[in-house]
Amino acid sequence: MKPSQFAKGFQPRPDTTSSEKRTALDRLNAIDEIVEKSNAAVAPAASPTANVSAAAKTEETEITDESAHYRAWRREHHYQPGQIIELALKSIKASPFNPRHFYLKSSIADLAVNLSKQGQQQAIHVIPDYDNPGTYYVSDGGRRVRALKEANKEWVKAIVIDLPIGIQSYKLGYDLNVQRDSQTVFDNAVVWKMFLEEKHFQSQKELAEHLNLDESTIAVALSIAKLPEVVMHEMVSRPDRFGSNMAYQVGRYHSVRGADATLRLINKILSDDLSTRQVADIVKGRASAQGTIKPSSRQRYAQRLEIKLEGRAAGDLKSYGDDRIELKLKGLSREKRDDILRQIEQILLAT
Repeated sequence: MKPSQFAKGFQPRPDTTSSEKRTALDRLNAIDEIVEKSNAAVAPAASPTANVSAAAKTEETEITDESAHYRAWRREHHYQPGQIIELALKSIKASPFNPRHFYLKSSIADLAVNLSKQGQQQAIHVIPDYDNPGTYYVSDGGRRVRALKEANKEWVKAIVIDLPIGIQSYKLGYDLNVQRDSQTVFDNAVVWKMFLEEKHFQSQKELAEHLNLDESTIAVALSIAKLPEVVMHEMVSRPDRFGSNMAYQVGRYHSVRGADATLRLINKILSDDLSTRQVADIVKGRASAQGTIKPSSRQRYAQRLEIKLEGRAAGDLKSYGDDRIELKLKGLSREKRDDILRQIEQILLAT
């Protein structure tokens, strides 16, 4: 993809809910409705022009808000929105704006077994790479593509949609993953860090506004992004235990103790079912990673008496627990100081 087109895809294009312009997610929902109503046939071909389904032979649907690139592409290939076609897996490539970064090998392997037995039940969504005809970016379905390759398949059922590769395609995939509970804080951490490093957004605030999130959410994710991927991988598989708060505490621990100690802490979190509060105590030094509680370096006094001399504050007398007192005085003349010391000494000698 040309750098200019890559950047263009990231220009702010705010979604609206007007009749003239639907959001990316609304478009996808509309496509799904078309598929359900028409029960579009699959065109089993390497190219969408090789075998046109009955849906493609009908009068061309008038679409007022499609892009010029997409209109030209679907007219060339006699493609109707929502039509399911088969594409060669080798023509499918990952989107540079994929909201997912982590894919568990065990999950891909399980899905590959399922696809081998039952076949692909749900079409993926792809976006044509107009600079490289015959190739497509995955907009939604990266896990299915990986599983099909794992199962040594050559074809994938796909619906071709009209989106630029950029923030809109990212937001579409992000919204879908959030609905499925498959988007993790670790995916966000890596991708959002990339967005800022590559200057697609100038600040955390700008990124938060584009994603309709609190800036604090972005800040927490970026702090987690400082973790090595080997550490994040250990937490990705257990989203029930490692949400943003827990991952944030693990990140704080790593900044002080390093990767090896952090991996041991993660194992302890899982084996001992530690809470976020307990991990925060370990990070703050009030407990060790081995589970023992450390005494606080600062013990709070049980009682405090303010001392005034000649009408002004001179210090205080504090008692701690059952066996300790502490007297602090300041601003005394030498004579007054020596007089107080003699009185204290007399008291101690008399006891």
